[in-house]
Amino acid sequence: MAEISQEELNERVAILRRFRTLLEQQRGKFREYLTVLEKQQDSISSENTEALLAHTELEQQVVKNIINLQKVVVPMRQMYNSVRAGEAAASDDQKTIESLQQDLTDLQERVLTQNKINRELLKVHIGQIKIQLAGLKNPYKNLHSVYAQKQPVSQMVEVEA
Repeated sequence: MAEISQEELNERVAILRRFRTLLEQQRGKFREYLTVLEKQQDSISSENTEALLAHTELEQQVVKNIINLQKVVVPMRQMYNSVRAGEAAASDDQKTIESLQQDLTDLQERVLTQNKINRELLKVHIGQIKIQLAGLKNPYKNLHSVYAQKQPVSQMVEVEA
């Protein structure tokens, strides 16, 4: 195994620590997203449309944050993987990163599961609303005006001079 300089070692440690920080931020965002999805499920179940709308808007913001963070995490992961070989000085950091990556994988699975549950609940509620709407009858359906009554109308007018 070839020895590496102190400068190269410091660079690898800095990359490792930055990568760990990014993974921790990403984990926080996924936890936030999971919390929003769980609250969204409660709003769906209670048919609270205003809260559901607020949760949906918050969900969009969190997803946007996750996407932006992912744009930084992916290149950092590649950089981390390229310098990982021969990294002995920061083995505790490597264990932390592996733990964070596993935690992220678990959180992603939970998010996907919760998202699926919410979609199914929404489908059920939308189906119920469609049935309710189909059951409503419009008493004014065939009238031109609410105030118009069908009355016989004369066809001829007699004009006297």
